[in-house]
Amino acid sequence: MRIVDIRESTVPIEADMSNAFINFSKMTVSVLAIVTDEVRDGKPVVGYGFNSNGRYAQGGLLRERLVPRVLKAAPDSLIGEHGDLDPERIWRTAMRDEKPCGHGDRAVAMGVVDMAARDLAAKLADLPLHRLLSERARDPRTPEAPKEQVWVYAAGGYYYPGRGVEALQAEMLSYVELGYRTVKMKIGGAPLAEVRRRIEAVLEVLPDGCDLAVDANGRFELDEALAYADALSAYPLRWYEEAGDPLDHEALRLLAERYDGPLATGENLLSFAEARNLIRYGGLRPDRDILQLDPALSYGLTEFRRTVAMLFNSGWNPDRCVPHGGHQFNLSIAAAYHLRGCESYPGILTPFGGFADECPIEDGHVRLPDAPGIGLERKAPLSRPPPRRRPRACGAPTAAPRRAGPGRRRLAAPPRAAGSGRRWRRRGR
Repeated sequence: MRIVDIRESTVPIEADMSNAFINFSKMTVSVLAIVTDEVRDGKPVVGYGFNSNGRYAQGGLLRERLVPRVLKAAPDSLIGEHGDLDPERIWRTAMRDEKPCGHGDRAVAMGVVDMAARDLAAKLADLPLHRLLSERARDPRTPEAPKEQVWVYAAGGYYYPGRGVEALQAEMLSYVELGYRTVKMKIGGAPLAEVRRRIEAVLEVLPDGCDLAVDANGRFELDEALAYADALSAYPLRWYEEAGDPLDHEALRLLAERYDGPLATGENLLSFAEARNLIRYGGLRPDRDILQLDPALSYGLTEFRRTVAMLFNSGWNPDRCVPHGGHQFNLSIAAAYHLRGCESYPGILTPFGGFADECPIEDGHVRLPDAPGIGLERKAPLSRPPPRRRPRACGAPTAAPRRAGPGRRRLAAPPRAAGSGRRWRRRGR
């Protein structure tokens, strides 16, 4: 058994929207296919990977450094103890001759490699990834069996040209109709008074049993983050996410002292060392705060396993983790490691956001697919490898894959009184 080709393609996502910091209309994603000489049902076994949203495609790093190292490796050097291609051996081979630190985009590119290698390993074992991880790659302190369903929340509420509060309310209610019970919206892209009006409008229409989280995407300096904390304390929010720079741990510590509600952060930390510094110096509270570390953006599961062990050793339960990313790789990791849950992007950031069509959301939880691997082919047009590209070529991006059909079962929202929205009471300081 050996790798015969690794193909990379750069594709755009479909997202004409903004958060408080960036516009997504030009965002791209790297898609990687690891092709083997193993043939099943007349087709080669292929592992697929892509990078989580919010970071651009990493084609240069993949084609010029990481992929050639794997292709040049002796085939036997990539075979693990189970007799098939080993994701961690592939990871170490791709990282050969890379200096420590200097994470940034390299962490994202390695996340793509790791996802593809994990998808491949699970397909070779003929198991869904979450079950394979429980058998082979779990921390001994996690439960033996994976979760078969995982709590998820709907991330949306972006800023769109020409869309007002009524459209935001309709969007949030559409997620409730799909079965989500926690929704998230963006803040920081408008003056505070407008932000409060948007928050109050959403809270007014959310049915009982549903709640709202807000995300500033690292927009604020300390004074503004604290001013928002004071204003947001009036609302029953699920959490206040990424107020400031993700590496400003002193500012985060001061924010945690000021804001009693749950804080969430971590999606822009790109390594084990950065996650450890967050736990050491960020002032976060293990009884309420949420860690959004994204394995797909931070060297993959190979690195994230170290982070899970560090959390145990630091007195944190990995149950406080809700990975960013909104895709089935992180969903599989959340199930295998019994994390609190996972982000989801219903209907946006296509074709890479969201889950397989046969996995509807029921009462805020999604059941994992039974397909071998991650199950990416069940939700996006990834059933064929991207066009072959020589590792050192720097060709133009390919066209975007066609949008997958809807096919998602719609679920009724929790009942609420006709003509009335959710009633919430302003909190005092």
